[in-house]
Amino acid sequence: MSIKAAVRKSRGQIPDTISALKAFLGDRLSTSPSILERHGSDLSYHKPAPPDAVAFANSLDEVVRIVKVCAANGTPIVPYGTGTSLEGHVMAAEGGISLDVTQMDRVLQVNGEDMDAVVQPGVTRKALNAHIHDTGLFFPIDPGADASLGGMAATRASGTNAVRYGTMRETVLALQVVTADGNVIRTGGRARKSAAGYDLTRLFVGSEGTLGVITEVTVRLHGIPEKIAAAVCSFDTLAGAVNTVIQTIQSGIPIARIELLDDMQMKCVNDYSKLTYADKDTLFMEFHGTTAGVKEQAELVQGIAAENGGGNFFWTAQTEDRAKLWQARHDVVWSVKAARPGWELFITDVCVPISHLTDVIIATKADIDREGFLAPIVGHVGDGNFHLAVAVDPKDPSYLARVEAMSDRMVERALAAGGTCTGEHGVGLGKTKFLAAEHGPEAVAVMHAVKKALDPHNLMNPGKIFPES
Repeated sequence: MSIKAAVRKSRGQIPDTISALKAFLGDRLSTSPSILERHGSDLSYHKPAPPDAVAFANSLDEVVRIVKVCAANGTPIVPYGTGTSLEGHVMAAEGGISLDVTQMDRVLQVNGEDMDAVVQPGVTRKALNAHIHDTGLFFPIDPGADASLGGMAATRASGTNAVRYGTMRETVLALQVVTADGNVIRTGGRARKSAAGYDLTRLFVGSEGTLGVITEVTVRLHGIPEKIAAAVCSFDTLAGAVNTVIQTIQSGIPIARIELLDDMQMKCVNDYSKLTYADKDTLFMEFHGTTAGVKEQAELVQGIAAENGGGNFFWTAQTEDRAKLWQARHDVVWSVKAARPGWELFITDVCVPISHLTDVIIATKADIDREGFLAPIVGHVGDGNFHLAVAVDPKDPSYLARVEAMSDRMVERALAAGGTCTGEHGVGLGKTKFLAAEHGPEAVAVMHAVKKALDPHNLMNPGKIFPES
């Protein structure tokens, strides 16, 4: 019997699992159709797959008990944070229990002198920054959505600040994890480096809930800069905008954010967020540092932009103006939905070495134009990462297949350039078919071996990352 068949067979014990969990969770074990529906879908195009029940844990001990009950009954477990993932990570592909950790939302420690914090997995990035604001520190990872830190660690999230501050891979110092058999382990510590043993922290960061349930996260913090300024610059060509990014990074300018929005995306953003910028290929930028340093950075980038066909270089240090600009950037998905009311969205991303960024983006743009899709390009291009939010006609059965084929071609271009099938969304359900092409069958076999060693019965978020077997 295959692992997948064994998991399916275990569904006959779901009532026993629900009964056992209900005994100690009470009303925090829910089978309400609306709650099941919410926990069986995310922001992706994947068909919703609700769990059989949702368990709301509020402590480490409860997570351990939930996992042990599920393990005893062979019941799948799907860890759940805020549900903002983009590749079907929280969908219950084999049913089972959605383990919701949003009630585990306490900041446990803030170590100002060491510039780190220890939080429970349900703490969101905005909540952490509000908690530590008076310390002069901030948590820089900003994927757009107000995601939970447990979920951000599980999906190796990054976002607009990654070009300067890195991703969750660099930010997470240590984890507390409940493994598939209900044991509790700690990975890493608060020291900034260690050469002791295997790096288990990096193993669980990006594991997408397939190896265990993250119950505590220790993260690096950074000092709030003395000066922050934002800038907007539009370009005559898409190549000019992308080449400005490449030259900025290659020049060693420590820019904090540099985001590309193509002409199609700018039209959507201007309409949705009531902005008045040109409907042209545009860069949104942000500079952090001293007053003199920020001025120097902005002037250097302005010069690079001018050489690449950049127009007026609008910049501001006003908090309200910066907030409006970045809110518009974070609302790009909703701006595309507003441009096609009633249509669905197919959201995808790739990442390439920056020397190949122009060629890959230009080829992708040409593919979009040939297909006639509304598929704006937007991205954290300072680290070679860009995204598509493609509008899909739900009334045309062939439309999604065409969009998927176009997305596949984009991934193939990225892999040919030495890039990855996903820079930050994760593998989930949607990118499983590219894992072997990117890493090679031998490396995927090692991943399978790790999965089997830590989760021999395939109960932790089954169906994710690896193709069906």
